[in-house]
Amino acid sequence: MDLNEFVSKADYFSSRKTPFLFIIDFELKKPEIFTLSELEEGHENVKYYIDGKTNYDINAHPVNQGSPKKPVNIKKFPISKDRYLNAFGHVHENQLSGNSYLLNLTFKTPVKINIPLEDIFYNSRARYKLYFKKGDAGFVSFSPETFVTIQDDVIFTYPIKGTLDSTIKDARQRLLSDKKERAEHLTVVDLLRNDLNIVAEGVMVKRFCSVEEIKTNSGGLLQMYSEIRGTLKKDFKGQIGSMLLNLLPAGSICGAPKKKTLEIIKEAEIEERGYYTGIFGIFDGQNLKSSVLIRYIENIGGNYYYRSGGGITVYSDPLKEYNEMVEKIYVPIY
Repeated sequence: MDLNEFVSKADYFSSRKTPFLFIIDFELKKPEIFTLSELEEGHENVKYYIDGKTNYDINAHPVNQGSPKKPVNIKKFPISKDRYLNAFGHVHENQLSGNSYLLNLTFKTPVKINIPLEDIFYNSRARYKLYFKKGDAGFVSFSPETFVTIQDDVIFTYPIKGTLDSTIKDARQRLLSDKKERAEHLTVVDLLRNDLNIVAEGVMVKRFCSVEEIKTNSGGLLQMYSEIRGTLKKDFKGQIGSMLLNLLPAGSICGAPKKKTLEIIKEAEIEERGYYTGIFGIFDGQNLKSSVLIRYIENIGGNYYYRSGGGITVYSDPLKEYNEMVEKIYVPIY
């Protein structure tokens, strides 16, 4: 299915209040759409959990009680520091030239995991989870990040930017006072506020630089987030496909200014991201909930890769960014 067909279908379904699930890749080349009636309980290739809404029997797979019998073990084989530093250098040169103020630089890390992706899906603790399989390839995402939510024609987004190990002394205060992390967060908030203005009116930042902790199989991480909201414009009511098209790719995982930053990402990362840092969500016939596809493990021909990265600004330290990319390789099973 191409992007135009996807937009047409999503607009058709939403205008007729037909519930559906959608998955859109970062490059906007391989969108998928399914009516929820197609994805009834027991579907083998698409399983979702979106803020409590799901197509599988939670009682048969209770989180925590249904945890794997053995602890989750991930062996990481990160790209070399030289490879990362070359890409970082390209990004940094562009930022010093004023071509980009924030860029999310990502890479895939070969990993070995001792449990199947489907078990990771069932047992992960996350607000948004997706298991998707097509042919001999597939992925699982256990994302904490909302893309957009629409409730009674009010549209919300909650950008996450800024991460720190929660075990560090005074971690919360250090995160909030870190010059680089705040600059990164401020930039993405400004970008997403501008994005929402395309499809909404009365856009405002309701919460700014709040901090939450997420638990992982290897410890805790603090994340900084904000809340932005507005009222959906009349032209986009009942037109979910057209609305999404105007917002993609998600600003929080590319950067600003968006168009030029996307060009730099393509040059620095070389290979396509695919569904990683795309989005998925459900329209229930009235409201919409969606997430950014981060915290992402994929299976390509029997080989497993964990994709991760972080926001780069002119204040970024390349070795810290490299280490953050590796630290983000985790699963929230504990």
